[in-house]
Amino acid sequence: MSAPDGSPVGAERSIGQLFASATTEMSALVHDEIALAKAQLKQDVKRGAVGGGAFTVAAVVLLFSLPMLNFALAYGIRTWSGWNMALCFLLSFAANVLVAIVLGLVGVLFFKKAAKSKGPQKVAASVKETAGVLGNAKPHPRAAIEDRVPEAIEAVARSSS
Repeated sequence: MSAPDGSPVGAERSIGQLFASATTEMSALVHDEIALAKAQLKQDVKRGAVGGGAFTVAAVVLLFSLPMLNFALAYGIRTWSGWNMALCFLLSFAANVLVAIVLGLVGVLFFKKAAKSKGPQKVAASVKETAGVLGNAKPHPRAAIEDRVPEAIEAVARSSS
């Protein structure tokens, strides 16, 4: 197993290697956060487009189907029931309005889903949390060089003997 910079995990790395590794990981984190924000925004736009399409279809169905469907349905009701022609046209109009209401409700549901989704807000919160963690990170306390000089001299003396 090795670290991101290719050095063995147990080996002691220099400050430059640690800094390069941290920079690489931070860059990857930022790129991943941006990709996540794009994906969530794309999903929200898609939901909004489906909702808008449903409203458009509802309007088109109501507008273009009324004349033809009203006549066909009214004459069909008249044939089956023998009721007055005015009542048959009223029933056919009510059926068209019912279809438009159902399609309108479908559009409202999709708009609510798009508004409820907090894609970019989730990513922004995640980025703020990451920045907060990194801002509170403290460097490892190291002993002063003067304190470690005797230890270093002893280590060199042992290795050379």
